[in-house]
Amino acid sequence: MSARTGAGLAARAARLSGQARSDPATSAAEIGARLVAGGTPSGERAVVVDDTREGLLAGLDALASGEEAPNLLTGRGEAGRRAVFVFPGQGTEWPGMAADLLRSAPVFADRVRACEQALAPHVDWSLEEVLTGRAGAPSLERVDVLQPVLFATMVSLAALWRSFGVEPAAVVGHSQGEIAAAHVAGALSLEDAARLVALRSRTLEAIRGDGAMVTIMGSGEQVREMLAGWEGRLWVAAVNGPGALTVSGGVEDVRAFESALSAARILRWRLPGVDFAAHSGQVEAVRDEVLRLSKETCPQDTGVAFYSTVTAGRIGPAGLGGDYWYRNLRETVRFHKTVSALLADGYDTFVECGPQPVLNIGLQGIADESGTPVSLLASLRRDEGGMRRFVTALADAYVHGLPVDWRRLYGEAGQGAPC
Repeated sequence: MSARTGAGLAARAARLSGQARSDPATSAAEIGARLVAGGTPSGERAVVVDDTREGLLAGLDALASGEEAPNLLTGRGEAGRRAVFVFPGQGTEWPGMAADLLRSAPVFADRVRACEQALAPHVDWSLEEVLTGRAGAPSLERVDVLQPVLFATMVSLAALWRSFGVEPAAVVGHSQGEIAAAHVAGALSLEDAARLVALRSRTLEAIRGDGAMVTIMGSGEQVREMLAGWEGRLWVAAVNGPGALTVSGGVEDVRAFESALSAARILRWRLPGVDFAAHSGQVEAVRDEVLRLSKETCPQDTGVAFYSTVTAGRIGPAGLGGDYWYRNLRETVRFHKTVSALLADGYDTFVECGPQPVLNIGLQGIADESGTPVSLLASLRRDEGGMRRFVTALADAYVHGLPVDWRRLYGEAGQGAPC
């Protein structure tokens, strides 16, 4: 619900709570359907998310009295928000991360099936079986499984956001997330993107076993000074924000550098499940094969802006051919500079389309550095991968000003039909 003022919103919540209590035969779904039936939302906004009548009434009562509640989201929704869909790289995965949505969100499930069909010529395993953890399915510890599965999860989450009327004005991807970003923008067909992520991830088998990556929270200048004696052995893999970067290289070199970081009392952690050094000199061993795969993609024109973390700015489809997807794997991920470019171009809302938000710390730091107010939204969270979590994400988007088509949650008669 919404109103022009906070007092008006509280009064509306009190009236609705009283009406619901005076007519206990009216279901929560009917109440919700009536609220979203029409009208343009005002600036002061609130959403109560619950699947019980009692929980919804408790949330309304909290709103009416100006109190907080765990199922109540409020905010000032300003018009003209420009949303960026953000696609992370590895490290966001968790077991069962999409299983609940496969059962409860038909739009998500349909897109997963389309991804499975596109991946099928290039893999010997079932996407749905991996996502649901079926016995005999390969492990997410295999990079040639993990990267295509994350790709499918991310593009399916983007499709779910879009089904509720939340459209990206721009996209940005981190490392392998750029493949999903390019597809969602329309620059790569699903077939091209699926082929690229499946076959490129398979080439990484050649460099697995003697690589590691460590994320460091500290002064980038200080870390770079410490790297001065490690040329040719350690590389800056990604710059994620003013005080966050990732270093990659051989296992023993990374371990020794971690000891130096520990002595300098600099916070860091090893990327779990990563046994290769992406964005490092080790990638040069698979250069020819990745270049061959890259040249077979056919970029297309798109109306959604694609911001590249390779070039640190907006590029068109013509820039995504040739050696781009090798550079994406070999060169430093310039996330910090790319997000700075997005902020300078007027984008102010970032929707992370992944199984859990991992880039929000960097995003907030970049926004704080530039003095730009932003809204940072997550799709799912670890161990919260169902429709309840996603509806909460929609609520967060709505109270921050993004247009959300809430009618998708309800049938024409207000019977609570799923999306």
